[in-house]
Amino acid sequence: MLFIVCVLSFALIQIAPFDAIDMLARPEMSPEVVAALRARAGLDKPAYIQFFAWLGRMFTGDLGYSIVNHQSVAFGLASRLPNTILLVLPSYTLAVILSIALGLLAGSRRGGKLDRVIDTLCSFGMATPTFWIAMILLYIFAYALNLFPVLGMHTLGREASLPDLLRHMVLPCTVLTTAFLPGTIRYVRSSTISQYREDYVMVQKAFGCGKAELLFRHVMKNVLLPIITLVGMSLPMLVTGAFITESIFSWPGVGVYFLGAIKGFDYPVIMVVLLFSSTLVILGNLLADVCYCLVDPRIKLLM
Repeated sequence: MLFIVCVLSFALIQIAPFDAIDMLARPEMSPEVVAALRARAGLDKPAYIQFFAWLGRMFTGDLGYSIVNHQSVAFGLASRLPNTILLVLPSYTLAVILSIALGLLAGSRRGGKLDRVIDTLCSFGMATPTFWIAMILLYIFAYALNLFPVLGMHTLGREASLPDLLRHMVLPCTVLTTAFLPGTIRYVRSSTISQYREDYVMVQKAFGCGKAELLFRHVMKNVLLPIITLVGMSLPMLVTGAFITESIFSWPGVGVYFLGAIKGFDYPVIMVVLLFSSTLVILGNLLADVCYCLVDPRIKLLM
């Protein structure tokens, strides 16, 4: 799977009518200088030779160097990945917690006022672009009210200040939580509704089980099982879940790094980020399957 992803990604990069050297070239550069730059980057060789050379470096653990800034790709990722995780992890954790609570409430009151309100908000949330929410929050809370910083991760000269970091995190985390919420709420709501159709719910009602006890003691246990799969599948979000938000807020994470590489056709960076995110997709699926078997012993009986 990873090999297929690498082949397709590299092929799509090669289809482009220009490369990283074309982006770096200036009108005053002579053709000889441009050709020398292309040769130094290895872009003068056939595509298949470039690919297998890159693949060979991957097997040895050498992630290569950026064509644009000549920085080690491993260093570039290592310096930015913690910043992305710092932004995405609390946002997604909060979104999952809120989604479970709101989804359970909406599903248990299907067709009621609360369900309609939550479902309507989810519809608006799914239809609203993330960048628009980010721009609105920036205008209101950063520009008009001046409550939070506009850009970056730290205020200049206050890099060691935790309160300053938290103030910078508020707006981007709010945007990401808002982006993650609607789909997860819909997922939990749908699972809750399907559980209420099961026979065990009817039996519990017949024995006089209260609504709160039925929801939180019986239904919630079965609703949370599919959430494990959803959380496992979301592992790649730790790398790729905040591209737009990081760009708008100038957050120094993987998203800004990756988008800059795309603009400059910096294929060593693009390939490594795609390979890393694809690996997380596979590991997320595997982790979800393992956790599902551990939590629900019935799965082992079916295997």
